[in-house]
Amino acid sequence: SYAEMVKFADGIPIIVKTTRADGFKLSKERLKEAITERTKGIILNSPSNPTGAVYTEKELLGIASVIKENNLWVISDEVYEKFVYDGLSHKSIAQFIPKNTVVINGFSKTYAMTGLRIGYAAGPIDLIKAAGRIQSQTTSNPCSVIQYGALAAITSGNDFVLNMVSTFEKRRRLIVDGLNQIKGMDCPMPQGAFYAFCEVSGLFKEKIKGSSSLAEFLIEEAKVALVPGVAFGDDNYLRFSYAASTKDIEEGILRIKEAISHLQ
Repeated sequence: SYAEMVKFADGIPIIVKTTRADGFKLSKERLKEAITERTKGIILNSPSNPTGAVYTEKELLGIASVIKENNLWVISDEVYEKFVYDGLSHKSIAQFIPKNTVVINGFSKTYAMTGLRIGYAAGPIDLIKAAGRIQSQTTSNPCSVIQYGALAAITSGNDFVLNMVSTFEKRRRLIVDGLNQIKGMDCPMPQGAFYAFCEVSGLFKEKIKGSSSLAEFLIEEAKVALVPGVAFGDDNYLRFSYAASTKDIEEGILRIKEAISHLQ
């Protein structure tokens, strides 16, 4: 939704394309190339949806130097901050340029409060006050029940979160290993979040023209719902979510494998 949010604010979104070769991450060099005299800021998402990319401290410091040099804002979406794997740790760019950063986060991922729609923004006080004035004219506040639920979530300790992340790590390996056993699919191991961004261009044939066509085929033939990569800027990929039970992931992979066999 990032590009549409920018348009809604009468801005012009500039998409900086990343690739698997660079870990689906924005570099300071690519950022410099994309900046114009009209650039106001960037949106950064780490850990990332859909790729699961996680920025290191060194990478964030490089990006931060460009942002500060050009006096830009950065909106840092850190909603998947707890979902990092392989010994990595989440770093926020706000640690390095707090006066230029607005951190946005929520309770839907970390605390499984998806339907309750509660989140927050943290940044320089004058900016947050201005945002609050606009917010008060649209959705005045979250209800008290949800606020108490959010309070309980952040004060109840990390045991629930740690157990959930451990479970997601097992599901991550299960889905990636399973997808890589299907001919025509090539799935890198995500470092964070709970999505697998799988390259599927090897399955494009006469009937399958791109990611939307393949996603439609799989929901019709395998009854498995996926998100086409074209929605994220790369038509060669599909996004798979492993926010599901082990049983459902195994069943989904079997169904996909069976459906794909009819394309060979």
